[in-house]
Amino acid sequence: MFCCMPTTLSSGVTLTQLAGGNSALALAMTVISNLLGIMFVPLSLAKYIGTGAGVSLPTKELFRSLVNTLLVPLILGKVARETSKGIAEFVDGNRQGFSVLSAVLLSLVPWIQVSRSRSLLLSVKPKAFAIIVTIGVLLHLALLAFNATTLQVLSCLKQKEESVLTRKEYARAVILVASQKTLPVLVAVVEQLGGALGESGLLVIPCVAAHINQIIIDSILVNWWRQRDQRSTSAK
Repeated sequence: MFCCMPTTLSSGVTLTQLAGGNSALALAMTVISNLLGIMFVPLSLAKYIGTGAGVSLPTKELFRSLVNTLLVPLILGKVARETSKGIAEFVDGNRQGFSVLSAVLLSLVPWIQVSRSRSLLLSVKPKAFAIIVTIGVLLHLALLAFNATTLQVLSCLKQKEESVLTRKEYARAVILVASQKTLPVLVAVVEQLGGALGESGLLVIPCVAAHINQIIIDSILVNWWRQRDQRSTSAK
């Protein structure tokens, strides 16, 4: 289920900015992938999860939930920004505060879901949890390797002129954003399953672990990029 999700809503853009990447490209990828996710997530879950488990998933309910979670807030925010100059100026002047508020609210979503199944969470064996963490790490490393390799292959196809993908600001944005999966959207999807694939709280646990893993791994990667940039600047 986690693999069927679109890109993260905020962490990918934030890490791209810290890495010196193209934040506009990162934001565009985030918006486009989440809008496309409204259509593709229900279909992917029905095909790859529902069919394999022999369970009929509520595709229409999932689609309606994603529209309410992703599309409606986007439209309302865009309309409010375009119709009211005061709102636009207030948001632009308080970007840092809104970023912190967004991060806090997004973190509350999985926390509430897991808290509902606290008793079941305590019953999870340490060995099983360790396996979950390991799979999450391997998944993200595989996505990073795949995206980095794909960029390298695509850049090599343009031999006569320099590919835009060879520029580090664009490459870093693509590698970071395309390798991350969103957690809040998954929680919204799990809510609509009604326990068809198991207890909601337990379904979210491995995804929470995978989400934390990808943030930690990408933070290490961003720090390595920044240190390399500093050494390169000092050498010049």
